[in-house]
Amino acid sequence: MIPVAEFKQFAEHQPAFKVLKPWWDVLAEYLTVAMLMIGVFGCTLQVTQDKIICLPSHGPRENLSEAPCQQLLLLGVSEHVGDLRELSGLRNNLDLQQYSFINQLCYETALHWYAKYFPYLVVIHTLNFMVCTSFWFKFPSTSSKIEHFISILGKCFDSPWTTRALSEVSGENHKNPAAARRATVTTAAAVAGPGKAGEGEKEKMLAEPEKVVTEPPAVTLLDKKEGEQAKALFEKVKKFRMHVEEGDILYTMYIRQTVLKVCKFLAILVYNLVYVGKISFLVACRVDTSEVTGYASFCCSHTKAHLFSKLAFCYICFVCIYGIICFYTLCWLFHRPLKEYSFRSVREETGMGDIPDVKNDFAFMLHLIDQYDSLYSKRFAVFLSEVSESRLKQLNLNHEWTTEKLRQKLQRNACGRLELALCMLPGLPDTVFELSEVEALRLEAICDVTFPPGLSQLVHLQEISLLHSPARLPFSSQIFLRDHLKVIRVKREELREVPLWVFGLRSLEELHLEGLFPPELARAATLESLRELKQLKVLSLRSNVGKVPASVTDVAGHLQRLSLHNDGARLLALNSLKKLAVLRELELVACGLERIPHAVFSLSALQELDLKDNHLRSIEEILSFQHCRKLVTLRLWHNQIAYVPEHVRKLRGLEQLYLSHNKLETLPTQLGMCYGLRLLDVSHNGLHSLPAELGLLQNLQHLAVSYNALELLPDELFFCRKLRTLLLGYNNLSQLSPQVGALGALSRLELKGNRLEALPEELGNCGGLKKSGLLVEDTLYEGLPAEVRDRMEVE
Repeated sequence: MIPVAEFKQFAEHQPAFKVLKPWWDVLAEYLTVAMLMIGVFGCTLQVTQDKIICLPSHGPRENLSEAPCQQLLLLGVSEHVGDLRELSGLRNNLDLQQYSFINQLCYETALHWYAKYFPYLVVIHTLNFMVCTSFWFKFPSTSSKIEHFISILGKCFDSPWTTRALSEVSGENHKNPAAARRATVTTAAAVAGPGKAGEGEKEKMLAEPEKVVTEPPAVTLLDKKEGEQAKALFEKVKKFRMHVEEGDILYTMYIRQTVLKVCKFLAILVYNLVYVGKISFLVACRVDTSEVTGYASFCCSHTKAHLFSKLAFCYICFVCIYGIICFYTLCWLFHRPLKEYSFRSVREETGMGDIPDVKNDFAFMLHLIDQYDSLYSKRFAVFLSEVSESRLKQLNLNHEWTTEKLRQKLQRNACGRLELALCMLPGLPDTVFELSEVEALRLEAICDVTFPPGLSQLVHLQEISLLHSPARLPFSSQIFLRDHLKVIRVKREELREVPLWVFGLRSLEELHLEGLFPPELARAATLESLRELKQLKVLSLRSNVGKVPASVTDVAGHLQRLSLHNDGARLLALNSLKKLAVLRELELVACGLERIPHAVFSLSALQELDLKDNHLRSIEEILSFQHCRKLVTLRLWHNQIAYVPEHVRKLRGLEQLYLSHNKLETLPTQLGMCYGLRLLDVSHNGLHSLPAELGLLQNLQHLAVSYNALELLPDELFFCRKLRTLLLGYNNLSQLSPQVGALGALSRLELKGNRLEALPEELGNCGGLKKSGLLVEDTLYEGLPAEVRDRMEVE
């Protein structure tokens, strides 16, 4: 016989695929196995034993029909009649070869095709059913998705994180710790009946101490490897969901193969019911062989007709059951919205309200999974929850960033505060809030920052920097920061992304904001109200605003420093500045200004003004600075100023003047009348000479004229006895006056990049000048007398 195992390949698929086989597919598979066994059994009989046996009919040739066969049948079933006379056999005068010839000829011509090929048809139809059932497991476009889904599903089901997440949200971790860690086990003897004996046993039982058994915690901590595996699973699920939800090829393929099975079932059922009656035991055979055998009519018996008939009816019954299953499958497919899957019940049961509903092929596979075991979809849903993912990231962060590792990153920042700087992390480790000594927290490029209630443990925290790090703050943490935070820096792509809680920190003293407005909103840019910031003294805004935000006036009564960095965008309206009565420092950097704004001259308390990186060409308005009587520092660097007006002499209270990186070729002699000047920076210009009147600046301590075209220094310059820093590098100086020795306070002298041939030995008289403060070529330094060099090298 033919073993059934030979046909196994037609239905073979991975055992893991069984989770995508609902009960009707499993039942249909068993039915196909039964039908296949019928077909194989019939084929085996057909090949080895099936034949017909024929006898010639002695009736007249002109009346040849099936009558002799019917008469023979009647005789065969009437053997119980007692008065039948005994018939004597007829001699046919045929030999064995003639009988064999007639048997074969009648088998091919007289026997109905259904009776001959019925077993083969059963095998073919059954194999077709098997192919239709498992085709979507084999088709490349569908099998790849199925294999990927089954692989991810199994890992999600077995992941320790799944158990932990489900346990946490179900409240298992929030029980009474004592009750969660201990179980009380009591032992009692059976009481036989009432009486002293029973009471004694009861008293004994009550007197015995409880046996306390310590149980392991229900949810164990994940190690680092398990955490990384769960993190990778989240990424796989995200990518798989995006890929599978794009189409519905699995759903369509399943419907098509089911419809095809229904059509085949109807066709098979119809023709089998029509032709099953053609399987007959007696067959009349009429062949024109009279010249060979002397007979043309034969009566034949089909030896396996009875068995084939029974097999056919059995096969038809199996096909009917198979067809009912197919119709049920169609009803299931079209009655329910299988291209949509809702996790509502899972959300209600687990408390993970952010688990999203899915669609298309993803939804269809989850519907099939539910037919197998709904626990799979419940555990799989854990990896669709962003809340669950954030918890896992937090756990991994805590494993990676221990308290000891974070403490090693503590450093003093520019303001002298003990700062912890974290960059490009997926979140904020909980261990951060165990470092109570932290005074400043700098978070850069951290995609998700959530400040827990544990933030209140940072009792010394005064400064927070959020650089491209969106932050969420619960109410309890808002209260803590509102009362403790002094400085906050926020940098975002757009300024409107700044969290609103920033504008409610009433103890805040410094607010630094950086971000752009959309081009269509830049001209009328507005900030949130600053009324709550009663202690604000410093406001820094780096953006592309078209005017000074009106909300700046909310803090006009106490704002002392305002910095506007406009990244080259032109600042058109500055009238709001007039209301800042107590403003001391003003920076208008890269604001596209072509002249000094008149609103600045109304700031009577102004002490420092910085107009760096603008388009200033003329500063004739400098005369109006005499109204700013407290102005001590004026920075006009990095502009296009070609000359300094003579009335600069009016700024006698000026102490620092920065004019570097401009287009100056001369300096006015009236500059020497700014008697209070301590610092003068005119480097990176085109100066060919310096006015002798600079010698009148007796308070000058810092003079920078490097990167110009100076060929000679006026001797009067060395009357500035308080000069400590003199930067003369990269000019065209050919000699240095010996009067430089009169600068006893000089501690830094730059001479590199000139055309000097020697240095005056009077440099030795500059008692504060050491080798480290003398910036000059080595050859010139070696040309100094040895005693001068020795004196400079002594620290």
